[in-house]
Amino acid sequence: MTSETMQLIKELVEIPSPSGHTTEVISFVENYLKDFHVEMKRNHKGGLLVTIPGENKNQHRMLTAHVDTLGAIVKEIKSTGRLMIDLIGGFTYNSIEGEYCQIETINGEVYSGTILMHQTSVHVYKDAGKLERNQKNIEVRIDEKVHNADDVRKLGIEVGDFISFNPRAEITKSGFIKSRHLDDKASVALLLNLIKKITIEEMNLPYTTHFLISNNEEIGYGGNSNIPSETVEYLAVDMGAIGDGQRTDEFTVSICAKDSSGPYHYGLRKKLIELAKQNNIAYKVDIYPYYGSDASAAIRSGHDLVHGLIGPGIDASHAFERTHYTSLEHTANLLYYYVQSEMTT
Repeated sequence: MTSETMQLIKELVEIPSPSGHTTEVISFVENYLKDFHVEMKRNHKGGLLVTIPGENKNQHRMLTAHVDTLGAIVKEIKSTGRLMIDLIGGFTYNSIEGEYCQIETINGEVYSGTILMHQTSVHVYKDAGKLERNQKNIEVRIDEKVHNADDVRKLGIEVGDFISFNPRAEITKSGFIKSRHLDDKASVALLLNLIKKITIEEMNLPYTTHFLISNNEEIGYGGNSNIPSETVEYLAVDMGAIGDGQRTDEFTVSICAKDSSGPYHYGLRKKLIELAKQNNIAYKVDIYPYYGSDASAAIRSGHDLVHGLIGPGIDASHAFERTHYTSLEHTANLLYYYVQSEMTT
């Protein structure tokens, strides 16, 4: 199952899906699930809601993970034939410098390019390494014979076209997967495998359970709607952030106590910890200082919910990310026992 999960993650991250342009990846998810004959429907935002009936149809729970990723959009076509970009999602320009990318026109034509500083050549620009990485200095070099803005427009490229980053996904012999966009396609893969496991094992869930594959999380509102009124518990399955002062690592499941929105539901956190202890699941409890999830977006939008957040530990989040299969396994196991557990009281 672990190898299958890693391959599924690799397939997902290789589908371009910056926030605002996620139709292809949602179609992939639908095709993956169609053989399991689960109830599915797209919401108007373009996300996918999957429902599995449970014994209790008056109290529901919802789990969510998001397929949208960081990306960019064409802000301006420069007189040099290069592109100025505008960021989609919260990341820094230096995290994408030197990255290969693709530009997709509104007519579906795709062109490759590279994200570079305008002042890249050290043979020409003395202070190339010291200059600020910002919208003014970072640009896309298109892999086409273009000399000016007119040449670019003849290709069909225009302001508003989406730019996706090459994920460079790789699975190592030592059990790591490193790639862009593990946030949050690693957890999407875990939910897809959980749905598969529930249907194959013909599990009788205690509560009707919804799985929302959301598609606007990186811009703040992926999972704040399409929540059935019967929903009591809402668990975001995203990622654990790793860094100085953090307990989260790449080998355990991270259970979030608090993020920038405030504390998550204390009772649900205690239950997740108890499930981990009972089932020999390695976990870390952590606080993510500059973070918000679909669960916190749902609370902010006024929903009356018990909300929580867990996920595999992801190194170098919103840059070139990495996690280990053991973190994926522990997260998958906690999810498996969670959907069979009693509701938090």
